Amino acid sequence: MPKLIRLAEYKHPSRTLFFNRREMNQLLSLYSRRVSSGEWRDYAIDHRPGAAFFSVFRNSLEQPIFTIAKLLSGPERAAEYALLNGHRRLATSRSLEEILGNFEVRLRVVS
Repeated sequence: MPKLIRLAEYKHPSRTLFFNRREMNQLLSLYSRRVSSGEWRDYAIDHRPGAAFFSVFRNSLEQPIFTIAKLLSGPERAAEYALLNGHRRLATSRSLEEILGNFEVRLRVVS
């Protein structure tokens, strides 16, 4: 007799988080402006359970200058965005626009 297997019992409790199309358009728009100004040269996208990361580099052989993270937080599992510089958290918000606004105001790379 066949055995019933419930797939929900084998599913990992935290889901993989991704950037949606609108978010990617905003991230790549900022990235393209910074590439044209000569500040950034490369980017990487990474996905882990409960988090997605968009990292920008001055040189592809270095550590990322900035990382924009989309994280699941709280009991309602709502998305939260964070701006990171290495392990330092520079800003957090429920809005990606607010995080990207930090680049327009004060975050500039100085050689």
